[in-house]
Amino acid sequence: MPTNDRREIFGWAMYDWANSGFQVTVLTVMSGPYLTALAQRDVGENGVIFDPGPFLVTAKSFFPFCIGLSVFLQVFLLPVLGAIADYTNLKKTLMAFFCYAGSAATFLFLFISGNRYLAGGLILIVANLCFGASLVLYNAFLNDIASEDQRDKVSSRGYALGYLGGGVLLLANLALLQSADALGISGGLAVRLSLCSAGLWWGGFSIITFRRLRTRSAATVLPAGSSVLTASITELLASFRALRRLPQTMRYLVAYMLFNDGIQTVIGMASLFLSQELFVARGLPENQAFLVGLILMIQFVAFFGAHLFERIAAVIGTKRAILLSLVIWTATIVYAYGWLQTTAQAWVMGAVIATVLGGSQALSRSLFSQMIPAGREASFFGVYEISERGTSWVGPILFGMVAAATNSYRQAILSLIVLFVAGMVGLLFTDSDRAVAEARR
Repeated sequence: MPTNDRREIFGWAMYDWANSGFQVTVLTVMSGPYLTALAQRDVGENGVIFDPGPFLVTAKSFFPFCIGLSVFLQVFLLPVLGAIADYTNLKKTLMAFFCYAGSAATFLFLFISGNRYLAGGLILIVANLCFGASLVLYNAFLNDIASEDQRDKVSSRGYALGYLGGGVLLLANLALLQSADALGISGGLAVRLSLCSAGLWWGGFSIITFRRLRTRSAATVLPAGSSVLTASITELLASFRALRRLPQTMRYLVAYMLFNDGIQTVIGMASLFLSQELFVARGLPENQAFLVGLILMIQFVAFFGAHLFERIAAVIGTKRAILLSLVIWTATIVYAYGWLQTTAQAWVMGAVIATVLGGSQALSRSLFSQMIPAGREASFFGVYEISERGTSWVGPILFGMVAAATNSYRQAILSLIVLFVAGMVGLLFTDSDRAVAEARR
């Protein structure tokens, strides 16, 4: 199959446009404050929902624990899924299955109201599980469609298109929220319709992706007498053994696991943190329009930020560009803990986050794609997705535990700094050039 085909690359990038509607509207902006508000009305501001023993699940920690559980389950699914994709020509088919299953689950948010927050948590877990599974297969197509010298550009532009698409949907949802009274609907129904729209957006625009992406043949030949499942598990174990022979790639994965866990947690908890600290903690009603508008600004600025960091990487190198973004992330966490008091400060902080958000993620994906042995792309991206999604249960669980124990979201956000610092140290001691050379051999 040819690489660098503009039509296919555009179709691939459109999946970022499609799934970002779910990531932004559901994960980042609306489901956290909405489910938390339902739980708080039922059990109190920080009332106990579950007491499983080692820790409490309270109204304040309910959403973080749902995110953490959904991503923890991906640890067992994603690597095997990636290995299956390497042994079959089902990569595109499996990607479509999880895409539309997640889209359908998201649509069910339309029926979550009153005291149905537990059902809402279950829907969130299923939808996020499908979201992560589809991303494994989506990322694995990067090596199929782009040559090595084009991957920084293709990956960055995919992320940029995603931020733009997520922003367009969020803009439409902001208009709906502000027009709720004029339309004669409640604010809660407006939120549920917005959540539902993310599922329709995700599934609808993905049609472009699946029409343009070509089905590839299996990257690895199935051994005689083996089933796809047993061969896939064998391939997965072989990939972990291969990582032992690629020490720099392994070091990079560990570093990425740490700092990306912090990034994913900040993204997922931002709306909840701001709504509670700037409004609820001060006895003020939540300003949903402010939250949506802030995240909307982040989406559009992140579109330009992804392009900016692509150019920064071209000048100083991909690894140094990622390190620069992590320094800015760390400073932002400290600022949120110690100085954030007003909505004006939140706007400035959001603009800073937006500038580094797209660059840190897109360049990380591109750099890893060059560290993969040929023919094992999906399997290695399954391992990578553990680092991207599978370990990001650590941050939400840590955030939730600190919030439950201290009754403070500021303490919870500060606890994430350890992930950024440890990730930066690991990346600093990774020889990326050597990692690429080892993968080629």
